[in-house]
Amino acid sequence: MADKARQKGSWVLSVFNNRSPTIMLTLYKSMVRSLLEYCCPLWDPHKVSDIQSLFKNMQLEGVQRAFTARIAGCQDLDYWERLKKLSLMSLQRRRERYILLHMWKIANGSVSNDVEIEFVSRPRTGIKALVPPLRAGVTAFHQSLYDNSFAVKGPRLWNCIPASINEIKEFSTYKRQLTSLLQKIPDKPPVRGYTTSNSNSLLEWRKDPTLLEVWGGQDI
Repeated sequence: MADKARQKGSWVLSVFNNRSPTIMLTLYKSMVRSLLEYCCPLWDPHKVSDIQSLFKNMQLEGVQRAFTARIAGCQDLDYWERLKKLSLMSLQRRRERYILLHMWKIANGSVSNDVEIEFVSRPRTGIKALVPPLRAGVTAFHQSLYDNSFAVKGPRLWNCIPASINEIKEFSTYKRQLTSLLQKIPDKPPVRGYTTSNSNSLLEWRKDPTLLEVWGGQDI
């Protein structure tokens, strides 16, 4: 998948000479990024090593990193700076966003709840998703599978979003408000050559005490 996206990106760069942000981003979003995101809530990689280097040199984040480096005015910026300048989310952040959008659809009955996620409504914390229990004494391998399955990661991501957003009943409004929130949270994906303070997951940034106001002032 990453290889196919890289090939498409190379084709775009060879056919179109215009390197302006508007043209380049339109081509990238419509022809390249879509190849990297199809059905991503299902296969979303959770290990930093997978995000950095999936299947040897097929770097998921590296595809976007390489393409944005060719955009006019971005050549001298590092990848994190380019994301900010171009108002782009990392592919990692967008995958978590897609998981949250699918969680909203499950909670509101727009799609089938195949993994039987349960939701509870509480006066103080709003609508929360229940994280299924895991029996004690399992191996580290099965613990990893559990922690990063959609049935577990989906509820955990959902529960870290403020109740004021999760309680929205209109999808386009929820999508807009969620995107607005995510744009306020640092987006520093793990890529080769960059030192990160955490995995860049929303679950990690939710614990950052300097971002309490962004999350609505509610500690977790």
